[in-house]
Parts: sequence; C-alpha cells; structure tokens
Amino acid sequence: MQTKRTEVAVIGAGTAGMSAYRAARAGGKQALLIESGPYGTTCARVGCMPSKLLIAAAEAAHAVRAAPAFGVHPGPLRIDGKEVMARVRSERDRFVGFVLEGIEQIPAEDKLRGHARFLAPGRLQLDEHTIIEADSVVIATGSTPIVPEEWRRGGPRVITSDQVFDWTDLPDSVAVVGTGVIGLELGQALHRLGVRVTLFARGGSVVQLSDPMVREVAARALADELDIRFQTEIAALEADSAGEQVALTSRDAAGNLRTEHFSYVLAAIGRGPNVGALGLELAQLALDRHGIPLYDKHTMQCGSSAVFIAGDADNERPVLPEAADQGRIAGDNAARFPHTRPGLRRTPLAIAFSEPQIAIVGASYKELCVSHGGRFAIGQVSFENQGRSRVMLQNHGMLRVYGEFGSGRFLGAELAGPRAEHLGHLLAWACQAKLTVAAMLDMPFYHPVVEEGVRTALRDLAHHLSKQPEQVCQDCTPGA
Repeated sequence: MQTKRTEVAVIGAGTAGMSAYRAARAGGKQALLIESGPYGTTCARVGCMPSKLLIAAAEAAHAVRAAPAFGVHPGPLRIDGKEVMARVRSERDRFVGFVLEGIEQIPAEDKLRGHARFLAPGRLQLDEHTIIEADSVVIATGSTPIVPEEWRRGGPRVITSDQVFDWTDLPDSVAVVGTGVIGLELGQALHRLGVRVTLFARGGSVVQLSDPMVREVAARALADELDIRFQTEIAALEADSAGEQVALTSRDAAGNLRTEHFSYVLAAIGRGPNVGALGLELAQLALDRHGIPLYDKHTMQCGSSAVFIAGDADNERPVLPEAADQGRIAGDNAARFPHTRPGLRRTPLAIAFSEPQIAIVGASYKELCVSHGGRFAIGQVSFENQGRSRVMLQNHGMLRVYGEFGSGRFLGAELAGPRAEHLGHLLAWACQAKLTVAAMLDMPFYHPVVEEGVRTALRDLAHHLSKQPEQVCQDCTPGA
C-alpha cells in the first residue's frame, strides 16, 4: 500500500471533476484526479449528446411524415434502424474522443485509477493499493440510473438509458417507465423512428413542470402523439422463457391490471447520486436524509470542512452546465481553503428536447408559491394561434411568465412549445440580468417570430402586475 500526499484530491473525472481539477490547478495547487470507471462524461457517453443524435434522426423521420400537410409529398418513408444506430454510436464515440483528449493532456502523475473512500477527514483509500492524504477533497462522483430491485426480475432486457446507445439496431417495442426528461426524449424519438412505445407515469407529471396549466397543455399535446399512461404504476416485470421479451403488468388509477409484452423496458425514473460507497460517515460530514452531505450552494463547501461537492453527486441540478459551474466553484474553493468565496451560480435553466419542447427558467411556479405566495403575478400565451407557430405547423403549447408585484421584476417561466430551447435562453438571460417586465417589453421583437409569443405573455403579465396583488396559488397544495 503506497501513500500519496496532495493539496487537492478530486474524486470523479466527469464534467464536474475535470472542472474542479482545472480550477484547483489554476489556483496554484497540486491536485490529483481519481476515477474508478471509464473516462468520458455522462453527457458525452450516455446523456445529452447521444440522445440528441437519436432525436435528430427522429425529427428527420417526423419531417417526412409531416410534409404532406404543407402540400409536399415525399416518397415512402423507410427507416433503417442499423444505419440510425450506427450514426448515433459513431458520433457518440467522436464526442467521447474529445473528452478523452482533454484527459490525455492531464499529467499522468495527476491521474489515479480506483474506487476512493474516506478513512478520515482528508484521508482516502483507493481500492487496496493507495492511501491519499489531502488538504481538501472534492466529491464529484456523478450519478447512476435508478432501477428498483424488484424490476430486475425482468432480466437483461430491463435497461437504462446507458444501454440504449450501444444498440446496433432499433427494437420492435419499448416500454418507457418515467416521463421525465430522459424518458420523454427517448420515448418520443423511438416512437418517431417506428418503434412501438408506451410511456408509463405514476403521476401526471411531465418533465419537471409544476405549473398546472402548462403541465396540462404539455401532457395533452404529447398524448395526441404518444401512448402515455398517466396515473399508472408498474405492478410486475417478468422475463419470458426465451429471454427475448419482458412481460410488464401495469396497474392504473382504478386498480385495473394489464399485462403487455415489450422487447425492452427502459427504466427512466431518475438517477441517484453516487455517494453511498464513499464512507462519508468517516469524513465526519453532516448528511441529509438521502445521505448527501449538507453543503453551501454558493461555495459548494460541506459544512465548515475541507470537503466540497459538485455535479450530480449533490443532486441539486443534474445538468451539464451546472456540473461545470459547480466543479469550477468547488475546485477554486478547495484550492483556497479555508478562505472560501461564493462563486457564480447562474439562473436555473432546464430544457427537454421533446416536441413540444419544454423549458423551465428561473423560479418555477411551485417555488414561487412557497417564496412569493400572493406576491407574484402570471402572464400567459397559447401557441395555438401564434403566427409563426402556425406557419411551421408547430402551434401547440403554452408559455406562462411570472413577475413580482411592486418591483415588477421578472422571476421565471415555464413553457411547452415551439423553439422552447431558444425562448428559454432568452428568458434566462433576462432573469439573470434582473430585468423588469417593463424593461423586457422595451426590447426589440421582429416579425414574424415565435418570440412574439413571449411579448404577448409579457404584456399579459404587465397588465396583471398593474393591479393589486391577488392570491394566485389556490392549487399549490402538496403534490400540485
């Protein structure tokens, strides 16, 4: 057993870990980057990039089917599943290659392989070969898809998104359990590529939408295209005798049972932080009820300790931009410990690349019902009759924008509609700049563009802000 001494030890070489390592080195400190699995980020290997490749193929197929509505009649549509997946895997590998090039630039003596666990504060053990003594530690261990133990009776055909992008062909059928970002994006993409897809949701939620009106409109638009079973839970999963299908038994809200067979069952009910095997009890850290260290969201410091946490491991905002920001803050403060300082935390922005696209910007409806109950107003627009949306035949969805009584400041938005990935950025920038609704309406709007829908919603919001505050959270009961 060898012993290594370092100033900063970073556990995990994903997006957050690499950002933390670079920040610590930029702070003039010696740093070690520890990884137990394959190099390459979740985003590049099994997340945002390969999923967008699959979605791009699905959009191409959907465009062919939608063309006759414009008077354009292409020939018969043929989808070659092997070609689709070959491109997904090839481009995925290319993106992973870029990440690996960055890893290769890190000095060999700064990279260690093995599973790390705490022996004491500032003391780690890697497998059975190395003891690391560090002045400070950054936990950036990422997350893993959740698969309930009882579902494993379905055998190897009960999968997570991690396995989808290694397919060499498209399957005949897939049951997708979960209507969060991963389940919705992959489920709709596979459906548009000719796979028989059924989506199951225990409740009525779509992605993280909390605004009841936006959620209802989004669910209705998606259900017009997809077989979505809301208020339905999985009662049992069993592999068939040949191991080629999974028998899925579901139970609806009325208690009715239904058994169907699928080539695969995709578990998309969330990801869990990889913190359970770190020996955190020996790090003397205060933990929340999920076993995650309590930390300062502005410094990423765990209590007053020399341990910092970043990325999916802290379970706050599990998206790549947040992982990069948190890693940078954690690494910087690990290098300057004990003289920590707040880092830049940007306006929350979450996007689902479904159709309609979904975006949540700034403070959500549910958050505002807690923080600003009775002190915020709502403006809205439907995209059904919005000019540019109708031109594109993408006229479905709704945008709801929130503003603060008194100050008139723009607080956030939830939307499902066309070009939401772009509208979301526009609104996030306005939110981070702390613009008022009046200032936003002073900005230029071209014609005809989808952004005119934003202006309509802001005008509606300005109208409501000019009135006396009203109670807007009648439906903000637990679980709403």
